[in-house]
Amino acid sequence: MAEKCKAIILAAGKGTRLRTEGIDLPKVLREADGRPLLSYVLEGLSFLPPEDITLVVGYEGEKVTAAFPGYPKVFQSPQLGTGHAVQCAESALKGFEGHILVCNGDMPLLKRKSYEALLEQHIREGNACTLMAGVTEAPLPYGRIVRDEAGGFLRIVEDRDCTEEEKLIRELNTGDYVFEASRLWRALTTLRPDNAQGEYYITDAPVWLRKQGEKVGVCAACTAEDMIGVNDVEQLRQVEEIIQRRRGEA
Repeated sequence: MAEKCKAIILAAGKGTRLRTEGIDLPKVLREADGRPLLSYVLEGLSFLPPEDITLVVGYEGEKVTAAFPGYPKVFQSPQLGTGHAVQCAESALKGFEGHILVCNGDMPLLKRKSYEALLEQHIREGNACTLMAGVTEAPLPYGRIVRDEAGGFLRIVEDRDCTEEEKLIRELNTGDYVFEASRLWRALTTLRPDNAQGEYYITDAPVWLRKQGEKVGVCAACTAEDMIGVNDVEQLRQVEEIIQRRRGEA
């Protein structure tokens, strides 16, 4: 890829709802089909060299560091939300001029071609930010993408902050973004914890950029299956079944 690109993977979560089996591991190290969740995400980003992928670790971060020694890491402590996690990575990318892909370490089903499609659309459209979206009828606890009258991006409403009407929106934000670097850092300075969780949401960054007159795009490269993340034991089993099925189809 001719354009400069680096990635930030959010991998600081404890995975509280995955701890019912007595396994003491950070969420991204829980295994599906014999491999850590994070390894699938890194495989999807294999078009980037390891030195260009920064892991934001937190809970038992030393275990993540030991499992994936070839990647730069930064620590998020305390954990104050997705926006704060990306802020923690700023020092590791200081001086970088290009595009920054932000993605989640607990979404193992997203394919390399989807990440590449997100980047390609972002660069082709000259956007300040492009976010990954997908349509599903599954009751996933993801933010809803609200569009304006012309069909363009307007805002993202987190699931826990949705009105009953907003909960009916089936176009969901997967939590994967590409930002032009300088615009990302500028947008992060504007984040405020004015929400139900009292956290700094990365979802507020594209909204702020749009209000500044910047271009924000939505990439629909994610399928309903691809967007399934792992938040509890049942989702871990579901993801594992899909991975095994895909391997059998290959």
